[in-house]
Amino acid sequence: MPAGVSGSHAAGLAYRSAGDSRHRVALLVHGYPESSYMWRHVLPALAGSGWRVLAPDLPGYGDSEPDPPGTWERHVEALQRFVRELGLGPVALVTHDWGVSIGLRWACDHPGSVQALAISDGGFFSDRRWHDLGDALRTPERGEQLIRSYTREGFGDALRAVSTGMSDGALDEYWKAFADDARRLCHLDLYRSGDFEKFIPYEGRLAALGAPALIVWGGRDRFASAQMAHRFHRELDGSELAIFDAAGHFVWEDVPEEATHVLVDFLNRRVTASAA
Repeated sequence: MPAGVSGSHAAGLAYRSAGDSRHRVALLVHGYPESSYMWRHVLPALAGSGWRVLAPDLPGYGDSEPDPPGTWERHVEALQRFVRELGLGPVALVTHDWGVSIGLRWACDHPGSVQALAISDGGFFSDRRWHDLGDALRTPERGEQLIRSYTREGFGDALRAVSTGMSDGALDEYWKAFADDARRLCHLDLYRSGDFEKFIPYEGRLAALGAPALIVWGGRDRFASAQMAHRFHRELDGSELAIFDAAGHFVWEDVPEEATHVLVDFLNRRVTASAA
C-alpha cells in the first residue's frame, strides 16, 4: 500500500483508509470488476490535503468475502452498514462505474449523508441500454458460461484492450473477484439486478440533494460514453465537468495523476465553501 494508507475491516468489508480528519470525510466506491485498489492514488492525495478517506471493497471484490446474492440492492445495503458501523457523518461521495449506481442510490435513500459528489464513468438514468458485456452477463446460461470461462490471461487481455494504464498489480488485485465460483456468480446477480426501470423513482432526486458535484470521465469510454457525462453536468446545477480525452472507461487507471488532481482541487474548493 502507498505510504499512509492502511487496511482494516468493518461491517464485513475490507477497506483501505488514510488521513484522520473528523470533519472532512471522503467515501470512495469502486466499480466493476475493481476494488478499493483503484483508489490507490486518490487515498494519499486526499489525506495529504486534510481529508479522512475510506475505500471499501464491496462484497466479493478485493479482500471482502462474497455475501450472496450479489445484487445491486445488497451492495447498497452493505454500503449503508459500513457507513453506520464507522459512524460516518456527511461524506464526500466519490464513485466509479457500478459504484455510481450503488453510491448514488445510497445517497438518495439517505438524504443528508453526502456533502459533495464525484461521479465517473457510470450511469443513474432509466433510459439507458446495456452494453454488450452487460447483455451477455444478464442472459441465462450465456452469462454463466462467460463468467466461468475467464482465465487470468484472458481477463488481463480484456481489461488492457480498454485501458492504457492497467498495470499487472491492478490486474492481480481485480482478479481476486474471480477467485472462486461463488464470487463469479455474484457478478451475474449484480448485472441481472440492474434493471433500468429501477432508476425511475430516483429521477430528480439526485439534483434535489443539492450537493456540489464533479463529473470525471474518460473521453474514450466504450461502456458509458461522454454524452452521459454531459447529461450529468446539465442535470446537476453548478456541477463541474472534467473529460480526459486520452482516457477510456477506467479513467483512474489511465490518467491517475490528472484525475486525482481535479478531484482534490474540487473537494477542497467546494466542500470548504459549502460548509462555511
